[in-house]
Amino acid sequence: MAHGHGPGRCRCCGEEAAERGAAWGLYLRIDRQRLQCLNERREGSGATVFRPWEERGDRSQFVESDDDEELLFNIPFTGSVKLKGVIVMGEEDGTHPAEMRLFRNIPHMSFDDTAKEPEQTFSLSRDPLGELEYPTKIARFSNVYHLSMHFPKNFGAETTKIFYIGLKGEWMEAHRHEVTICNYEASANPADHKLEQITPQTHFIS
Repeated sequence: MAHGHGPGRCRCCGEEAAERGAAWGLYLRIDRQRLQCLNERREGSGATVFRPWEERGDRSQFVESDDDEELLFNIPFTGSVKLKGVIVMGEEDGTHPAEMRLFRNIPHMSFDDTAKEPEQTFSLSRDPLGELEYPTKIARFSNVYHLSMHFPKNFGAETTKIFYIGLKGEWMEAHRHEVTICNYEASANPADHKLEQITPQTHFIS
């Protein structure tokens, strides 16, 4: 609902901005040591597009493709993510990506792997202000520990340029104890299961 106020920022506007910024906080859950951007012109520039929603307008931070218009991000998370929405911000010209393809839980994807069927594909519109949200099919992205984002084409330029990528959703800590149990089972002593193997039907219900 629209509301009027005098010069300066009113408290309600500030609170709305803070809430929206918090909603786009999944960049904090990216494992940046293992984050990859394939075909980036400047090494490490792909990581800079994942930043606070409030800083999306910083035009000094961007990634540009190198050999052609394609970009591929491999994004590992520090836990399990339910991805709900994506923002892709570029220029108001031909360098803006025109299509986005999302893959889940395929670590170390290469451009050869993008021949696979994605979980979801989006036709993008030019968004120089970072205002357009693309909602995901949440059922397909409810347990994501690794997200791959493939941008296969743009609006006609030789290279693709992205200034900001926003990821909205929920994060849950990884369950380390499950890994421990798996390791224990993998190295279990066969003798531990000897009785079980010799007398497999010793339990009865009376």
